[in-house]
Amino acid sequence: MSKSGQHGHGSPRRSSAEAWLDSRLKRAATGDHDAFADVYDTLARPVMGLICRVLRDEAQAEEVTQDVMVEIWRTADRYRPELGGARAWVLALAHRRAVDRVRHAQASTAREQRSALLAEDRPFDEVAETVERHEDRRHVRRCLAALERHQRVPLVLAYYQGMTYLEVAACLATPAGTVKSRMRSGLRQLRKCLEARS
Repeated sequence: MSKSGQHGHGSPRRSSAEAWLDSRLKRAATGDHDAFADVYDTLARPVMGLICRVLRDEAQAEEVTQDVMVEIWRTADRYRPELGGARAWVLALAHRRAVDRVRHAQASTAREQRSALLAEDRPFDEVAETVERHEDRRHVRRCLAALERHQRVPLVLAYYQGMTYLEVAACLATPAGTVKSRMRSGLRQLRKCLEARS
């Protein structure tokens, strides 16, 4: 719909497209399915785009978008046009839902990390303990370089970045169990290499 055509008013009031959308949302609040279909068709894509930018995951964004649209249908009667347009109201709701999903995911990750820390030491502590006993950093680097890449990279992430097992596993897109076994074998070889020079 063209933005021209309804610019005759001096005040920066809503365009005809925005006014139409506002009216459709108000009708949806009364249970008008056709009005809600119009709201859905108009706003589903911008809602999805906003959520995708926050979550950076298309599959999750689709899921949250559907949740948001269902919530709009259920709570359309809470819309107050005097406080702003329908588009702004819907996008604010979508943004809130997306941020909630991010916080929930972060809380889940934090819980997993805490349980992993309770189960065993951070790999950083193990690697640091091994390295600290050897002052010559060049020798440490040579010993690290001598490891197989699949052993070296997780140890470097743990030592230089201070990552947990779960963080290393996520970074490398590798199962945590595989990362742990590679790091343990890498640590054994690193200790041997460092102690050989002592």
